[in-house]
Amino acid sequence: MSDETVITVRGLRNAFGEQVVHESLDLDLYRGEILGVVGGSGTGKSVLMRSIIGLQQPEEGEIEILGQNVAEANESEYLDLRRRWGVLFQNGALFSTLTVAENVQVPLREFYKDLDEELLDEIASYKIVMSGLPVEAAPKFPSELSGGMRKRAGIARALALDPPLLFLDEPTAGLDPIGAAAFDQLILDLKESLDLTVFLITHDLDTLYAICDRVAVLADKKVIADGTIDELLATDHPWIQEYFDGPRARAALHAKERN
Repeated sequence: MSDETVITVRGLRNAFGEQVVHESLDLDLYRGEILGVVGGSGTGKSVLMRSIIGLQQPEEGEIEILGQNVAEANESEYLDLRRRWGVLFQNGALFSTLTVAENVQVPLREFYKDLDEELLDEIASYKIVMSGLPVEAAPKFPSELSGGMRKRAGIARALALDPPLLFLDEPTAGLDPIGAAAFDQLILDLKESLDLTVFLITHDLDTLYAICDRVAVLADKKVIADGTIDELLATDHPWIQEYFDGPRARAALHAKERN
């Protein structure tokens, strides 16, 4: 992890009618780190991610990604930014009428319209194997895959354009403990081998302990604290104490120590 800031959020405000989700929210993501983003239900974790990638228009605030102010970017600059990040939405969000290979090819066809079919197939096969799926998964439809395999297919699509930045929204939700641990290891391996920076929304304490370099806690409409888990435990906020010092957190810590 370096001191180079990949994402800077300052003074973010998101509201839906009279319901204010974020107010004066600040956040930094540094190059080469896996940042875990946690918070209780309704704290706007996914809304924050959607604001950063441009799917949610905030009412106030500034967002800078890879040195570019998103609000000031023209259409060409914003498209260039979009090429430089990949997103795994909850449950994979694959197109049900496309095969795994065709799903992986979607961003390639959008941004590189002149690629021939043979090269598209080769790139898709490579990304599928990179995500931990067998090459035989390429012609299958999402409905023919298990939940864990769909998530891996979603990772393959997110990495199609070789982005330096990866957004993951609850990547281990719905997986059994063995599958979740394997997926955590996949994320860590990809981060190391591809020099990725990762913004990871999760409620999975095992994931936080196993692979996150730093954790940002959303509460009271903003990021109330960020740092390592040890640093967070030194704060006196009741939600942080309950979340990171409860029975499940202690079990996750013991599991990490055993490994």
